[in-house]
Amino acid sequence: MRGFDPWLVAVGRAAVAGVIALACLKAAKRPLIPPRADWPSYALIVLGVVVGFPVFSGLALDLGSSTAHAAVVIGLLPAATAACAVLRASERPRPLFWAACASGAAAITAFTLVQHQGRPSWPDLLLLAALLSAAVGYTEGGRLARHTPGWQVISYALVLSLPLTAPVTAVLALTTPITLSPQALAGFAYVSVISMFLGFIPWYAGLARGGIARAGQTQLTQPLLTLVWAWFLMGERFGPATLVAALAVLVCVAVTQRART
Repeated sequence: MRGFDPWLVAVGRAAVAGVIALACLKAAKRPLIPPRADWPSYALIVLGVVVGFPVFSGLALDLGSSTAHAAVVIGLLPAATAACAVLRASERPRPLFWAACASGAAAITAFTLVQHQGRPSWPDLLLLAALLSAAVGYTEGGRLARHTPGWQVISYALVLSLPLTAPVTAVLALTTPITLSPQALAGFAYVSVISMFLGFIPWYAGLARGGIARAGQTQLTQPLLTLVWAWFLMGERFGPATLVAALAVLVCVAVTQRART
């Protein structure tokens, strides 16, 4: 975000990852298009994790949300993923799950209202949209990975999005200001290669093998790890309220994962 326009970061990362995915499919001599019966699920993956999450989270950060604040709001992602698993993957949690999920939502709502004097901000609404987008994309990817290797699932989604992401990236690269720096280039390379492609390979495989709701518990460390990295890499400071909210979310989501069956 320090060197590239937020739209370019959001769409460009998918375009770069799409080119890598296309090369991997060709090298493995796999079809470049998934079976037609799976197209609706791949459309949801594209809307959820290829386009939705990067765009909404990038805009939220650009509008002023700190990485620490965003980490706490996104802390509800495991619970949202588990809820999507109920709707799309036929998993049936017990009542304790819903009680803990509601408690986590209440903790996040209280945190955001306190931070913004009684009303949610536009960055918070964008982060909520990012959270829901990722939950849908994770669930659909986990369902497909039950019969398709995880690397192919994310590869197909990225390749299917290339007709959109490639031309939009080219236009944005020519029309938006770019300030090249080692930090900005390293960040863009990371979100393109790791976050947008390589990270999804074990993630989708884990969701398929462990169950979408259950495997989602590995995300429980995400808020606190994000706070640590935001402090270590970017020098961000966060107060006790942010840490308390993050811990509250972790507790609530942990209960949802343990109460899922």
